[in-house]
Amino acid sequence: MFARVYILDAPYAIDRPFDYLIPASLSGAIRRGSLVTVPFGAQNKLRRAACAALVETTENIKVKPVHAVLDDRFSLSEEMLGLCLFLKEYTLCTFGEAVRTVLPPGALSEVPNIRVRKIFRLAREREEILSLLSGKSLRSEGQKCALRYLLDIGEADSVLLREQPGVSAAHIGALVEKGLIAYEEEEDYRNPYAHFGTKGERKPICLSEAQQKAYDAIEALLLSAEAKAALLYGITGSGKTQVIMKAIDRTMAEGKSVIMLVPEIALTPQTVHIFCTRYGGRVAVIHSSLSQGERLDAFRRIRDGKVDLVIGTRSAVFAPLSNLGMIVIDEEHEHTYKSESDPKYHARDVAAYRCGQSGALMLLASATPSLESFYKAKNGKYTLVPLRERYGGAKLPTAVIVDMREELRLGNTSPISDRLLTALKNVYDREQQAILFLNRRGYHSQISCKKCGDVITCPRCSVSLTHHTERGGSRLLCHLCGHTEPAPRTCPSCGSEELSFLGYGTQRVEGDLSKFLPDMPLMRMDADTTGQKLAYDRMLEDFRAGKADILLGTQMVTKGHDFPRVTLVGVVLADTSLYVSDFRASERTFSLLTQVIGRAGRAGEEGIAVIQTYSPQHEIIRLACRQDYDRFYEGEIALRRALSYPPFCDMVQLTLMGEDEPLLLRSAKELTDSIGKMLGGSYSDLPMTVFGPFEAQVYKVNERYRLRMVVKCRLSVRTRNFFRDLLAEYSQKRGVSLSIDLNPLSI
Repeated sequence: MFARVYILDAPYAIDRPFDYLIPASLSGAIRRGSLVTVPFGAQNKLRRAACAALVETTENIKVKPVHAVLDDRFSLSEEMLGLCLFLKEYTLCTFGEAVRTVLPPGALSEVPNIRVRKIFRLAREREEILSLLSGKSLRSEGQKCALRYLLDIGEADSVLLREQPGVSAAHIGALVEKGLIAYEEEEDYRNPYAHFGTKGERKPICLSEAQQKAYDAIEALLLSAEAKAALLYGITGSGKTQVIMKAIDRTMAEGKSVIMLVPEIALTPQTVHIFCTRYGGRVAVIHSSLSQGERLDAFRRIRDGKVDLVIGTRSAVFAPLSNLGMIVIDEEHEHTYKSESDPKYHARDVAAYRCGQSGALMLLASATPSLESFYKAKNGKYTLVPLRERYGGAKLPTAVIVDMREELRLGNTSPISDRLLTALKNVYDREQQAILFLNRRGYHSQISCKKCGDVITCPRCSVSLTHHTERGGSRLLCHLCGHTEPAPRTCPSCGSEELSFLGYGTQRVEGDLSKFLPDMPLMRMDADTTGQKLAYDRMLEDFRAGKADILLGTQMVTKGHDFPRVTLVGVVLADTSLYVSDFRASERTFSLLTQVIGRAGRAGEEGIAVIQTYSPQHEIIRLACRQDYDRFYEGEIALRRALSYPPFCDMVQLTLMGEDEPLLLRSAKELTDSIGKMLGGSYSDLPMTVFGPFEAQVYKVNERYRLRMVVKCRLSVRTRNFFRDLLAEYSQKRGVSLSIDLNPLSI
C-alpha cells in the first residue's frame, strides 16, 4: 500500500500529492487523514505531511517509505480532510495552510502540549484505612486528613487534595510510598471559561409574538433535514439572541450540535456567560486570545464528543463537531469574518460548505446585513426572517446630529461637543451609563512641522506615526508594524521647535473627559488597554458591574453588547470611515453607526445617541440615525448594480509585494503582460475587467512595497484555474511575492 500525501510546508508551485510506501511496521497505522513524517527532497529531510488517500499502485519508479505516524489524536477526520481540500480549491491556498487552519496551534508539534493530572484513590480496604486512622501507627495529621478526605469522596486530584487543611505534596507522596493510596494519570482539559457554568439552567424562553413568528420560520427549516440558509434580520434590541437560543435548544433536542460564531473577542464573554449558564459544561470556546494549550484542549473536548455547542470567533467555524445541526453567524456583516492571511476564507463560505455536507442550517443574524446576504435573501436563496420591533416595547434611541464645524466656530476645539458633554452630565445625574465610540487609538493622529510642513512618518511604512502618551513621557507608534520612538521636541527634518499636534484619538478624549467630568469613572477599551490575556472579559464584566460610568473605545465597544444601564451613546467622529476610497465605505459606515446607536436604551429606559460629524447633511449618517436599513439598501444596491459591483460580480485583488521597489515595478509590468497573454490565449473565454496595477492604499508596510490589481469577473472552477496558474508562475519568482484575495472586504 502507498500513502498519497501533501507536504505541509510545500510552496505553492509544488503543492501536489506525493506517493510514499507504507512499510510493514506501519501497516494498519495509516489511514486517510493521518499526519505523518516523510523524507522529502534530495537530502531526505523529514517533513510533516497529511495522508489524503491510500492507493495500491503508484506511477513513481522510486518510492521512499513513510518515516513515522504523528499523534493520532490530531489526525484529520473525513470531514476535516474534506474541509482542507475545499479551502485549497476555494481560496487558492496550499494544502498545508489549510491543515494549519483547521487544526489548533500546537497540534503539529513533535510532542503536543497535553496536560495530565493524577487522580488519587485509596489502595487498601476501607476497614483497614479506618483502623489506621483510629490507631497510633499513622502519626502525620496531614496524611490522616488526606485519607479521611478520600474516604469521604472516593477520589480526588492532587490540586483538590492539597487544598485540604494541613495536606502537602510530601504527605501525598508518603501515602503513595506506603501503598495506602494509588493514582492513575488522565488527560486534563484547560478551560478558562469553566467557572461560567457547570450544571446549566434551561429556563423557559418567553418569546414575544414577533419573536415567535421568527422562531417558527427557523424551526421549520431545522426540521426539514436538508441544508438550508436563513437570514434573521432584526433591528437592534429586537431580541435576536432569544430566538437563536430557542433554535439551539431545538437543534440539541434533536441530538445535533451547534456552532455559534461572534465577530469579536470582546463579544465572547457576554455570549459565553449567556450560553454556559444555559448549557453548562457542554460548551467549548475558541478564539485567538486563548493560550495554545487552551485551544488545543478545546479541540480535544470537541473531538472527544464532550461538547454540543461551540462558541467563538472566525476560526471556530472549523470546530470538529460531529452530527452538526446548525451554524449561527451573529453580526454576519462584520469584516472580521474574512481572513486576511492565507487561507483567505470567509467564515460564511466555510459555514455554507459544512452545512451543505451535513444537511444543516446556516443561520445568519444581523441588524445591518451585508448587501450580499440581504440580496440573496431578497432573491430567495436565503430564507428572510424579519424581526422589526424591539423586545419588550423598548423604543429605538433618539439620535441627535452635532455639526462639529459649528463647535469650531464657537471656539470649542475639544473632541467633546457641548451637546455630548451635557448628555454625559445627565447620565451621571441619573446614575446611568454611557458608551463613547472613536475609531482611532492614541492621543494625536500625527505630528507635523509648521515651518517645513513635513509630517513625521514611520521609517518602515508609508504612514504617519501616531502620538501616544504614557507615564514615562510620550512616544510615537506605527499601528502597522509596531515601530516606536520617543516623541521629538524638534522637527527631524529642519530642527524647528514649531510642531503641530493634529487629530485626536481615544487617549485625547479620555484626557478631556477627565478634566470636564472628574467625578465620572471612565474605562478605555482599545488595543492599548486590552493587550493582556482575557482583558476584554474583565473590562466588560467591570463595566457591567458599574465600576465605570463611561466606556470609551474603538470598534470593540460598538456591537452586540447589551448593557441595561446604558442610555447614552456618543460617536465622537462619525466621518472616519465615510471617505475611505473603497466601494464598501458607505455600507461600513452605515452599519457601524447603526450598531453603536443601537447600544442605547435597551432595557426600557429612553435612549439617546449623539453623533458628532463634519458632514451633518450626509445621507448615510442621516439614514443610520433613523435606523433605516431598507432605505439604505435600496439606494446602495441600485448603485452597485449600475457600477457592476458585488453582488453583481465577483472582485479579485492581486497584490504584489517586495522589498526591492524597481524589481517590484518590473514584476508588475510582467504580471500585466501575463494576464493579457492568458486572456488572449487559453483563457479567452473568460470575461474579465482588469484595473491597475496601482499603489496600495498604504504603499509600504514594514519595508515591503505593495502594488495591486483588481479584477471584476464571475468566480467559477475555470476562473479559479486562471488565478491558480498565475500563482504557480509567481510563486517561483525571487524577491517578489503574489497574493490573490477572492472577494476581499476592502479594496
